[in-house]
Order: sequence, then structure tokens, then C-alpha cells
Amino acid sequence: MASDPLDALRLTLMQEVLPVGLAVVERARRGGPRDVIDAFSGGSDPLAQLKDEGEPAARQVRERLDQLQPGLGNPVMKVDVRDVPADAPSAEDRQELQQALTRITDRLTQLERLLQPAS
Repeated sequence: MASDPLDALRLTLMQEVLPVGLAVVERARRGGPRDVIDAFSGGSDPLAQLKDEGEPAARQVRERLDQLQPGLGNPVMKVDVRDVPADAPSAEDRQELQQALTRITDRLTQLERLLQPAS
């Protein structure tokens, strides 16, 4: 999550609250308060269901916000990049790889024979 509290709040609003809110508004527009109440009375996780329902509309809102100012709708996530040294593969790893490649080659050869037209 974002280290800055305001960035964390904005990220939560954009990714969690916005889709649920848009789904509730759409349900209220489409079916009235009864449809909104039905969302919370059925199912095991109504917030997850509402989030799934509202995600397409929320994605459009975030894209429009990004057109106004890049990063406004889809916050830029800060990442920590570091170089991880690779260990040299062991003799056992190389042998397993060679065996797997041999099996793949054999199966490809069999497949090619099966796909060749009968002469």
C-alpha cells in the first residue's frame, strides 16, 4: 500500500469505495431502494458482490480522471526495485532440465509424425 496516508486514502477510495458506491447508485436508479436492500440481504459477501458489479463503471471513471491528470484516477504505485543475484543452477537442476527438454522434443516428434499426411 502507499506510504503516504493521503495516497493510501485515495487508493482505497478509487479501488474499494468507488466501485461499491457506483453499484449502489446503479441499483437505486434501476430498482429503487428495494434493489439496494436486496444486495445486502442476499449472498455471503455483499460488499464483494457490489464491488464486482460496480468495477466496470469505476474503471471508466478512473480512466476519465486519468485523462484530466495522469495518475489521478489510477494512482501511481511506488515500488522498490532491487537487483537479486541469481544462483548458478546445480548439476541436479541442469539434469532435470535436460530430461524435461528431451521429453518435450520426443513428444513434438511424435506430434509431427501424427500430423503428417498419410503417404
